[in-house]
Amino acid sequence: MLLKLAWRSLMHRRGSVLLAVLSVAVSLTVLLGVEQIRNQARDSFNRTVSGVDLIVGARTGEINLLLYSVFRIGTPSNNISWQAYRDIAEQPRVAWTIPISLGDSHRGYRVVGTSEAFFNHYQYGQGRALTLASGHPFAKTHDVVLGAAVATQLKYELGDSVVLAHGLGSTSFSHHEEHPFTVSGILEPTGTPVDRALYISLEGMEAVHKPHGQTHSDLTPSSVTAFMLGLDSRVATFQLQRQINQYRGEPLLAILPGVTLSQLWQMLGMVEKILLLISAMVVLAALLGLCIMLLTSMRERRREIALLRVIGAGPLQLFLLIQAEALLVVLLGAAGAFLAVFAGQWLLEPLLSERFGIYLTGTPLIEQAVTLIGAVLVTTFVVAAVPAISAYRQSLNQGLQTQT
Repeated sequence: MLLKLAWRSLMHRRGSVLLAVLSVAVSLTVLLGVEQIRNQARDSFNRTVSGVDLIVGARTGEINLLLYSVFRIGTPSNNISWQAYRDIAEQPRVAWTIPISLGDSHRGYRVVGTSEAFFNHYQYGQGRALTLASGHPFAKTHDVVLGAAVATQLKYELGDSVVLAHGLGSTSFSHHEEHPFTVSGILEPTGTPVDRALYISLEGMEAVHKPHGQTHSDLTPSSVTAFMLGLDSRVATFQLQRQINQYRGEPLLAILPGVTLSQLWQMLGMVEKILLLISAMVVLAALLGLCIMLLTSMRERRREIALLRVIGAGPLQLFLLIQAEALLVVLLGAAGAFLAVFAGQWLLEPLLSERFGIYLTGTPLIEQAVTLIGAVLVTTFVVAAVPAISAYRQSLNQGLQTQT
């Protein structure tokens, strides 16, 4: 009965109520959308590299090794000798390896020397494999495969000539002009650091650093920057990690990429909290607007309250009536917010995955959403207490006047 009466009262003031519902819906959409993207961004960040059991580099900090081997940020403290790489790659439990050699760049983008194993075994997201939008992996010494962002920004196509530069700056005065590379393939967008790099073979990396005129008969590299490992059994991961960290030939460090990615994300946790706080403030502003609307309507509803008192409604019932109206407005706004989040996820998922590597998989986070909406309803009850108490007092005064 009380909800029915509250609904009819809202319909009588449908213009202002519609604006209040819209305001609440927009604010809750921001809150739920930020929470959805925040959780999915964390998951996508943790899946920047997938299916790799260990990343091995020269002994340095774990996060530093992850940054330059996966995100192409920073520089290594040292290289790994080819002999050490071969010793570990030939371990019985190692199923495949992806060597990584850094040092050159092209117009501000990193050049990565690697092998065909990179295209066969590197994964991102939820086990997504790399695919070529056009062309093929490097088959010749001077072939280069471009990440999607490189090809788009620099407007390269298959068959174009690319001159690499020594060093990592966007402007370089040392170019390998005597060793031009030919674009043989362009990767599909991944939304990961893979998009922002150029890929050549290890032999190609060695060839550009040979003195001009020297024979290229032996292009076996003397060292690599780092390498990724895939094992035939996850059970052996920790054992091999310990073995690598105790390698006697030279100081090495093996890290679990998933664990280190989580540590790195924790360092960025303050940004998460700030986003959530901003969203909560937006919702609070909308609820305060709802409170103001209800307070303003109290003066216009004196006759309505008087009639309700005449037919037997008590002060407590009027208090609960105002609370019910406020909660109905918030619930309608929440329903609209859920629909907006669902629609936004469906529309924005391709853009977010391609540009930012955020994969909005599955349905929005129901458990977190229910918790947030529950918190909003409790806040609504507290905020709506101001106009509800006003109605309560107004009904008491009218009751006393009736008695006299």
